[in-house]
Amino acid sequence: MGPKTRILDATMLVFRRHGFRRSSIEQVAEAAGLTRQALYHHFESKEALFRAVIARVHETAIAAEEAAIGEVEKAGRSFADILVAGMTARMQAMIGSFDGSPHIEELYSEHLVHGRDLYQKYSAVYAERLVATIARIARKQKLALPQGLSPTEFARLVEMAVHGSKSQHPAMQPADAFLKDMALMVRTLCAGAAPKSQERPANKAEARARSSRSKAGARS
Repeated sequence: MGPKTRILDATMLVFRRHGFRRSSIEQVAEAAGLTRQALYHHFESKEALFRAVIARVHETAIAAEEAAIGEVEKAGRSFADILVAGMTARMQAMIGSFDGSPHIEELYSEHLVHGRDLYQKYSAVYAERLVATIARIARKQKLALPQGLSPTEFARLVEMAVHGSKSQHPAMQPADAFLKDMALMVRTLCAGAAPKSQERPANKAEARARSSRSKAGARS
């Protein structure tokens, strides 16, 4: 285990135990078995440590989402099953990072204060990956998305479903209830997808209209 990994493990432990505001560089150094000066060699401040932890949480969530999608997709499961598995794995990884901490709400709020740019960066990454997953599965399973929606539009609705679930469960707690509500909303959205051979005429007409508008926009 390298020094940075040891430091980040110690940082997560300290933040979970004391929250962000009551944690200190000295506490992290002690937990990592380093002097304060040795820790400063890698991270210049408590805020820098917190940002590194935030990035690690997001990268862990991305890896979990990717693994879950790959496993369920390989098993030949449905469009809804694949999306729900990926979203659930992502959220479980994020929840698990701070789950059980008495300071979980503070940690989530502080991450928007000290890492808003990271939040925006990873939100874009999640959205891009979700669009790619939706497009790939729809193509592979020969599905038409509801109402002629594009993968980008459908992905936006999925993310809105996640944020809607969060509004009912601050800090994604209780975790079981949050994940259940999120899965239900995502499955409800996916229920409108149908094999292209069974696509309703209204959906086909809407899809053609969207395509025409897109081409007109491109020409202008």
